[in-house]
Amino acid sequence: MFKYIVKRLLLAILILFGVSIILYVLIRCMPSNFLRDQYIQARANYGVDTSSEEAKAQLERELNGILAPYGLADDSFWGIIKGYFMWLGRFLKGDMGISFQHQNAPVQTVIGKYMWLSFGISFVALLLEMAIAIPLGVKCAVNQYGKLDYVATVLCMVGIAFPSFFLGNLFIKWFAVDLGWFETHGLTSGIMGSEFEIFIDKIWHLILPMTVMVLLSIGGLMRYTRTNTLEVLNADYIRTARAKGLSEGKVVYKHVFRNTMIPLVTQLSFTLPTLFGGAMITEQVFDLPGIGNIAYKALLNGDVFLAMGYNMFLAVLTVVGILFADVMYAVVDPRVKLGK
Repeated sequence: MFKYIVKRLLLAILILFGVSIILYVLIRCMPSNFLRDQYIQARANYGVDTSSEEAKAQLERELNGILAPYGLADDSFWGIIKGYFMWLGRFLKGDMGISFQHQNAPVQTVIGKYMWLSFGISFVALLLEMAIAIPLGVKCAVNQYGKLDYVATVLCMVGIAFPSFFLGNLFIKWFAVDLGWFETHGLTSGIMGSEFEIFIDKIWHLILPMTVMVLLSIGGLMRYTRTNTLEVLNADYIRTARAKGLSEGKVVYKHVFRNTMIPLVTQLSFTLPTLFGGAMITEQVFDLPGIGNIAYKALLNGDVFLAMGYNMFLAVLTVVGILFADVMYAVVDPRVKLGK
């Protein structure tokens, strides 16, 4: 297993190196005047004088001073090549730069501050999704072409077809505007009270976005589970288990379910970037201060360091998730030998 993990780690490093090059090139394609204008606007939002040309020139020099240590100030060919290794070297040391939008705070601090809200929402949504979709998929496969199978399949296909922004705005219209049960946006109502009351208020604000995430995710996982379960049900060892006189419950939950989990491990491994990376569109619709929404605003506002740091953060999580899935194969499938 050690030899296998080392090989996968070396491949992961190569993948991350390629991702970093692509990301750096895309960021360098942004016009310098756009970065300048966005930086001046960001400083103006924090009360810095930007009315005179002298003040703007000073802010431009300040921006160049910030970009230079990371190799982003020189737009020549060799400057770009040199700049990439300067930026990569600082990134490997844990220095991701500063965020213009957040009073020049370190990018790693901004990510650490806002990712936990996204993690909490995504983690609870994932647990609910798995608790509903996996048993439902197994049940539909066992009762193939039954009423439950047809109804669940139709509802899941409808859920898959809905875009998150469309369903999110529908829920806001129905449950927040028309019925007045929830707030239309934000994380708090600005109430004054105990910490417990504020906590409950935040949970109440998160019900709609979590419901949207769960409903939109159930369909794909349920269909995937149903398909895998049907393949296992038609296997020879399942017919042998039934021929030995095992009850249908033991056949399904002892033999079928465990083997169904093997391909599900691959799909669930890709949820790691989602857990910490946030649901960008859903957070934007409900105006939640999660890392997905913050990163989206960083892309719009030319906050280059936050955009680069966030995307490299997602790349690392994706590679770690895939590595975790490969290792977990040995846990759920004894036929897999990682040492070979």
